Amino acid sequence: MRRIAVYPGTFDPVTNGHIDLIRRGLTMFDRVIVAVGINPGKCPLFSFEERLQMMKEVLQGMENVEVAGFEGLLVDFARESGACAVLRGLRAVSDFEYELQRAIMNRKLDRSIETVFLMTGFRWIYISSTIVKEAARFGGSLEGLVPPLVERRMQEKFAEMCENRT
Repeated sequence: MRRIAVYPGTFDPVTNGHIDLIRRGLTMFDRVIVAVGINPGKCPLFSFEERLQMMKEVLQGMENVEVAGFEGLLVDFARESGACAVLRGLRAVSDFEYELQRAIMNRKLDRSIETVFLMTGFRWIYISSTIVKEAARFGGSLEGLVPPLVERRMQEKFAEMCENRT
C-alpha cells in the first residue's frame, strides 16, 4: 500500500521553505500531493492559475510529487486523492496554535486522515510567503528565499501593479 500525503497551502508564492518541506515529506511518504488551494479568506498576489502553474514549474522533475488545485474541504480532497495524511510545517508556537485547531477539525470531519507536523528546517524558520511578498514589494532581494522563477514572476507582478497605478 502506498502512503500518500497531501501538502496543502495557498503558496502565494511558493518559497524554498515549502520546497524543503516537500522534499522532507518524501522521506516519510511514497508520494506527496501539493494541493494549491483557493482560500476565500485571503487576497493573494497571484491568481489561482498563476500559483498552480508556478508550483508545477518549480517542482518539475521532482519524483513522486504531484501538483493539484483544490477548493473546499481539505479532508474531502485528501480522501478523494487516496491520502492517509495531511503534511503541515511549523515555524513557531503561533503556527502550532493555528495548525492544531485545523488538525482537530479535520480529524473530527474524517478520522481516517492524520495530520503530520514537521518543524521547518532551521534555514527557513523565518520565511513566510507574507514576508517574502513584503520584501519584494519594496525591492528587497529574494535570493535564496524563493526559486529564481518565483523571484522573477514577483518582480514582474509588482512592476505591472506599479504601471497600473500611473
